[in-house]
Amino acid sequence: MTEASKIREHMEVVGADGVHIGTVDKVDGDRIKLTKADSGMGGHKGHHHYIPLSLLAEVDGKKVWLSANSDVAVSFEEEKSDPT
Repeated sequence: MTEASKIREHMEVVGADGVHIGTVDKVDGDRIKLTKADSGMGGHKGHHHYIPLSLLAEVDGKKVWLSANSDVAVSFEEEKSDPT
């Protein structure tokens, strides 16, 4: 089983430094889609954000660990504004 196939809805996404980045909505192609409610700050709230699976390090219990520290990982986030 690949690490990406272990990702489940509502898992916490954290950087390599252990800092919370968001909560998994689902895996969408080659990206992790984060929930709107727990994704982005300030003007970036209310949008779905996506983290590339290329940053995935491991899935451990209820956490998705990324290979980059949180400040670097969020710079890779993609944003999508949609009504869902």
